Amino acid sequence: MKDQPSRALLLADVQNIYYTTRQAFGRNLDYNRLWSKVTDQKQLVRAFAYAIDRGDKKQREFQNILRAIGFEVKLKPFIQRADGTAKGDWDVGITIDALEYADAVDIVVLVSGDGDFALLAEKLRQKGKRVEIYSVTELTSLSLLNAASDYCPIDDDLLLK
Repeated sequence: MKDQPSRALLLADVQNIYYTTRQAFGRNLDYNRLWSKVTDQKQLVRAFAYAIDRGDKKQREFQNILRAIGFEVKLKPFIQRADGTAKGDWDVGITIDALEYADAVDIVVLVSGDGDFALLAEKLRQKGKRVEIYSVTELTSLSLLNAASDYCPIDDDLLLK
């Protein structure tokens, strides 16, 4: 009997990856290549891309590209505070989805370098799940790297040319 492919959940923190790839490489992640790499030898159960909605045309086009690849895009409104600072992260939403779908998968693939996810990665591993992290190495929290089962650096192979 042939081994069944591992079942995977893909969670992409779009804002984190946008800013870290721009800072480190001056380029953007190629989500098609990411999809191909993540789904190689795995059965994808669900794939979510978490983004902030500023309502501009270019951003809507990008969100439609993500949908065409196969991501379910979750949007949160961009919040500009009175003091000029901005708020718009998906940490709690990503964590809730990871825990909600964990029982249906063997692997949780998190595309983010945010150290706030170290506790989530530890919890998922305690539940017997493999946790794969994709991120920009030099901009990834050491606590997240230590909590991961596997680490896949975002480098030239995963960036738009």
